Amino acid sequence: MDRDELLEAVDVASVAVPTPHHYEAVAACIDHGVDVLVEKPFVDDLERGRELAARAREAGVTLQVGHIERFNPATQVLVEMVPDLDVVAIEIDRLGPPLDRDNEDNVVMDLMIHDLDILLSLIDDDVTSLSAVAHDDRHATAQFKFENDSVATLTASRVTQQKIRQLSLTALSCRVNVDFISQSVEIHRRSFPEYVEADGDIRHRHESVVERPIVETGEPLKAELASFVEAAETGTEPVVTPEAALEVLALLQEIEADALEEPQTVAP
Repeated sequence: MDRDELLEAVDVASVAVPTPHHYEAVAACIDHGVDVLVEKPFVDDLERGRELAARAREAGVTLQVGHIERFNPATQVLVEMVPDLDVVAIEIDRLGPPLDRDNEDNVVMDLMIHDLDILLSLIDDDVTSLSAVAHDDRHATAQFKFENDSVATLTASRVTQQKIRQLSLTALSCRVNVDFISQSVEIHRRSFPEYVEADGDIRHRHESVVERPIVETGEPLKAELASFVEAAETGTEPVVTPEAALEVLALLQEIEADALEEPQTVAP
């Protein structure tokens, strides 16, 4: 059975081939009216990505991009909290040891992509400045400032001898720590209530509070697939649209250009 015969026989498809082949595979699905979930990064070329997004909408095909951390239960708890917070800064670290498999994507496209997608889902505002540095294509840091004055720092690494997937959010009223591996959330607040005895002496001071919201842990991949199937069956907008993925991709390409191109020598 060749590809065309296969696509004639299915209703939905998942594309998980190397990134340079995404365009061809997704286009074939659209041409056959097959709803498609494509692994991140969406495409390796912005214009081709915009073309696919337009073709999918015109054909009435559901096209979802696999930014799986959107479906992490800890991420979903955080997304629900953020509208009530005055966000000052966000720091996200996605670090780990070298891969034991081949991967054509650098650390920006392979790892940082997850956290930039999370960041843009948390701060619904324009990026006004961006800078990035890298050791090589295995370790990179990017800094952002948004129109609302919030700032963010993302670090991704494939040379760190410890696996870390963490986010820290500083707001005017609290600090929120998220561990994407354990799927846990902690909210730290500073307070100064005093409990006073009748003689006026302070007997107890409560200086800080740590809240731990209940997170219904689960498998993000399972949730992602269920969400995609629901969008395909109902015709509703997928959680991660191709347009959202293209916004992430455009910024990632700026990060690559800033961090991974040949650095300029500074004269002593």
